[in-house]
Amino acid sequence: MKLPLDKTRHLTALPLGALAAGLGLAGAAAAQPAPPAAAPAPAAVVPALPAEDTAPAVLPVIKARASAVRQGKDSVQAVSTSIGKGTQELRDIPQSVTVVTERLIDDRNLDTLKEALHNTAGISFQAAEGGEEDIRLRGFSLNSTGDIFIDGIRDPAFYERDTFNYDRLEVLRGSASMLFGRGSTGGAVNQVNKAPLLFGRNEVELTLGSGRYGRATADLNQRLGENAALRVNLMKTDADNWGNFIDKQGVAATVAFGIGTRDEFSAGLYHLDNHNGVHYGMPWVTPAAGSTERTLVPAAPKHYYGAASDYNDTGVRYLTLSHIHRFGPASELKTSLRAAKAERDLRGSTIRLCTRTVNATTGVVTNPECPASQPLLAQIDANTLFTRGSNNKIQDLDTLNLQSDYSGRFTVGPMKHSVQAGIDVAKEDFLNYGAAVPTGINLTKPKTTLGRPNDGGWVDEAQRLVTVNRSFKAEALGAYAQDLVQLAPAWKVLAGLRWDRFEGRYATPQIGTTAPTERTRADALWSKRFGVLYQPTALQSYHLSYGTSFNTSGDTYQYDALGSNTPPEGSRNIELGGKLDLADGNLSLRFALFHAVKTNERNRDELTVNATNYVLSGQRHAAGLEFDIAGRITPNWEVFASYAFIPDAEIDKASSVNGTTLQGERVGARPGSTPRHSGTVWTTYKLGALRVGGGLNARSADAPPLVDTFKAPAYVTADLMAEYSWNDLVFKLNVTNLGDKLYADTLYRGHYIPGKPRTVQLSTRYRF
Repeated sequence: MKLPLDKTRHLTALPLGALAAGLGLAGAAAAQPAPPAAAPAPAAVVPALPAEDTAPAVLPVIKARASAVRQGKDSVQAVSTSIGKGTQELRDIPQSVTVVTERLIDDRNLDTLKEALHNTAGISFQAAEGGEEDIRLRGFSLNSTGDIFIDGIRDPAFYERDTFNYDRLEVLRGSASMLFGRGSTGGAVNQVNKAPLLFGRNEVELTLGSGRYGRATADLNQRLGENAALRVNLMKTDADNWGNFIDKQGVAATVAFGIGTRDEFSAGLYHLDNHNGVHYGMPWVTPAAGSTERTLVPAAPKHYYGAASDYNDTGVRYLTLSHIHRFGPASELKTSLRAAKAERDLRGSTIRLCTRTVNATTGVVTNPECPASQPLLAQIDANTLFTRGSNNKIQDLDTLNLQSDYSGRFTVGPMKHSVQAGIDVAKEDFLNYGAAVPTGINLTKPKTTLGRPNDGGWVDEAQRLVTVNRSFKAEALGAYAQDLVQLAPAWKVLAGLRWDRFEGRYATPQIGTTAPTERTRADALWSKRFGVLYQPTALQSYHLSYGTSFNTSGDTYQYDALGSNTPPEGSRNIELGGKLDLADGNLSLRFALFHAVKTNERNRDELTVNATNYVLSGQRHAAGLEFDIAGRITPNWEVFASYAFIPDAEIDKASSVNGTTLQGERVGARPGSTPRHSGTVWTTYKLGALRVGGGLNARSADAPPLVDTFKAPAYVTADLMAEYSWNDLVFKLNVTNLGDKLYADTLYRGHYIPGKPRTVQLSTRYRF
């Protein structure tokens, strides 16, 4: 039985001066949401403290302000978000936000960040280096170092993120540098961790499935007192996965004191350890002689051709200390400190079709078993040879973040203000390693054939010599302020401004005869945000917004000789949209028309071929329509759908030398990783103790980045679910990719990674 949230808290007075100055250190948890059926409670005004305290005074009652959030395990609908710095109603944000709730994550068995993001439209993935979230939103890159956050704090490391501790996932679309600083051209992704609750139930879950898959999770919440609680989430996952193995475990523990009171403190530890395989990708195949088109290798979706010795070891550990001070019912200061350490050791196989290699001088053929030219699609059979190359990524990243955010509401004359302001400081220490093959050692991976997937081919990766080959140290400082002003009952205006300074120091050691290098660069610039909201009723909100963003040359933790002398790129987004509540508020509809432009992309042209820096002469744009719908059509019928249509996307300006493209994409081309259509739908219906559901994921034909001569084929996949509840036990059956469709999920110009094959999973969950 759920415990009701305590409505009152008696507090002992504390000095406010230090807290107002932002010196409180702890608290990752925000004020706790009430159970879904409970209405938000009005908050009592807290009077000012006396000038002198001669004894511990007891303040009058202050009531915890519950957020109006219909989300979590009970709904796919969300009406508030924390991605905009502090909890806000979605209707008050003049920008598109998609929220993937815990309910949707559980329904579809979404284990990773990538899988969860597949349930938002307009998102695609670049295959690139394997095992990292190289995300494209509205055709613009969201890089791992700048655009992924945990509870509003930057999470820049390269590791495979798991969903076991997610309360929800929030995707902000469009320029967001005013809130987050560097990056954020296409938007930002915020992972919201589970926080201790003063109510709720514990649960454990076991899932077994195809590919010898096994996953056990536990979500344990223990109330420790009147306003204190501890929450622990555990995860262990193992799978053979048809050769692309999974072996990971995680623990997240957070304790909070003073929940919902004037001063709330929390401390959280998070540890995730991945020892997984890595599917680096499959090569494109030419369908017919003379064709510039490319298509997919006709292999079963589950077939894996990497070496048995390939792996992707990643992990992260971080400590978060937070403190929330509530000055009154409508203003608070949240200060958070996070120290994190992330590691990555990837040893992947680049799979390519084997073709004969002939020495141009001697005429000697080194691999006579391979055909003289790459086979066409019709020539590929079970005996077609693949080579396995090597691509290694070994990196360490230590980060330290301190940020303090104030949010408050007040009235001046006839106008109501909702102000948010804050500062953030970050230090990032990045090390990259090379993995060389020692003299006299042969680590050439054995070839394989199409008919021999997961053949056990192996080399001893431990023999590689691992040494540091570059380092990057970054320091960032940002300060922002924005005000949402209600000018009239139906009209609000938002204006925000942020200043950032980012300094990077890049170095390489002496490597053989190559001399060491040191390069530094510092940038300081402003980001802007402006929006107008029209809200004629409590169920309607329409907006027009404008925002800017920037990307520095050091976003990827390195400076080449030209980039270290090149200022940041810039972009701007214009959006016209709205949010409507339907079915008595149980169903939410979001829609938006957007136009995004990267105004000064880094390039080289005929005037700067021999220059010392890139020229910011490139430009690209994307424009389209999006909509989301989430919630209940009837008490028993629930739906979540997300769709994006981007008919207009083009490279407006590009690099060239005498009219020939020097790098990047040509003028007039549609940018890669910008599908014209993309979307997902998921719906469930409850029939007593039985709940059944199904969904589709779809994407139109799409080109890889830097390619405009061919496209990956369009695809549609279907998923099914059936869930039966028996008292505190829940049994759930999931079938993913029902038709076992072969499709290219993530794209690169030299290869693609197939999507998930048909999988069947049975879960048992016990609540207590």
